[in-house]
Order: sequence, then structure tokens, then C-alpha cells
Amino acid sequence: MRERFITQLRELNIKLLKMGSMVENIIEVSVQSLVNKDLDMARKVYELDDEIDELELKIEKDCMQLLALQQPMAKDLRMIGTILKIITDLERMGDHAVNIAKITIKIGDAPLIKPLIDIPRMAKLAENMVSKSLDAFMKEDVELAKEVALEDEAVDEIYEDIYMELIEMMIEKPEIIQQATYLLFIGRYLERIADHATNVGERIIYMVTGERVEIN
Repeated sequence: MRERFITQLRELNIKLLKMGSMVENIIEVSVQSLVNKDLDMARKVYELDDEIDELELKIEKDCMQLLALQQPMAKDLRMIGTILKIITDLERMGDHAVNIAKITIKIGDAPLIKPLIDIPRMAKLAENMVSKSLDAFMKEDVELAKEVALEDEAVDEIYEDIYMELIEMMIEKPEIIQQATYLLFIGRYLERIADHATNVGERIIYMVTGERVEIN
């Protein structure tokens, strides 16, 4: 029974890593659709999000079956509970990527009011945070999980810079207010994705140590 349980946990971990990889991809695709003004790519984000949602349901079902049939204790129980929490954060990251794609479609063919430099930087940092947090999960590495918070601070700083720049641009050119507001929303969505990655880091620390901490 124990060997079977360990095998099922391993399969769960593999599915979780796959979901994390899908989330990294949807973040990249959503932002690239904006940078390239590629509306077909933006619409592809909806399909990617459906796939993420489907995998989330499968992982949740597997977790519930393990809880019901194996009745795990101590760290095993924390691991399954952590997986259930992580997939919720990952699913919400996917939702934020969809929101970015929606804005890209709203902007459409209109010229961008500024070169997009900071938004892609934020996206790349957010993707890296997702990757690092899941690596910390697989390695059960508390210090690596804590490192995610440091990258979250960098994302927050970039968002503050974007916010101040766009506010100043709106004051100088009121005619750009609509698109500037759209770009502010995109920055906010990426900032929220980074927050969810930080949540994942906190959940991993709980899984390993049994202690609830706020790492940022």
C-alpha cells in the first residue's frame, strides 16, 4: 500500500510540474501577443487557459481520491494539501494571463503609446518565479522557496516605475488615457501573478516545516 501511495504521489508531482510549465507558457504567450500585436496569438491564450483548468480539475480529483482512500498523515497530508493550494494559485495565474490577452484584443491595431520594455521584463521575472517555486517544491527546498520573495520585490519595483511613468504620460497627453489605463492593468495582472508565485513559496515552506510564514 505504501509503495502504491508513493507512486501516486509521484504521478501527482509530475502533473503539478506540467501545470506549472503550462502556466509559464501562457504568461509568455499573453505578453508576446501584446508586444507583437498578434490578435490570433492573444485568442490562443483562451485555449491554453482551458487546458490549464482541465488539468487543475484532474489534479484536484486525484488529491481527493488519495485523501479518501489512503488517509495520509503528517507530512504526506501536508504535501497533498499543498498541491491543492498550489493548483489554485496556478489556475489564477492563468486567469490573469487571459486578462492580458483580453486587453491586447481591446487595443487591437492601435499604435502603442510607448515601447514595451518593462512589461516583458515583469513577465519574464514572473515566469522565473513560477519555475523556481515549483523547483523548490520538487526539491523540498525552503531556502529556494524564500528566494521567490526576492524576485517578487523586483516585480513590485518595476510595476511602481510603470505606474509613475504612465500617470505622467496621461497628465501630459490626456488622449492616451484609455490605452495607458490598459497598460496599467497589464502591469497589475503581472504583479498579481508574482504574488501568487510567492504564495506557492509560502505553501512549500509549510509543507516542509509545518510552519506557516509570510516570506514577503
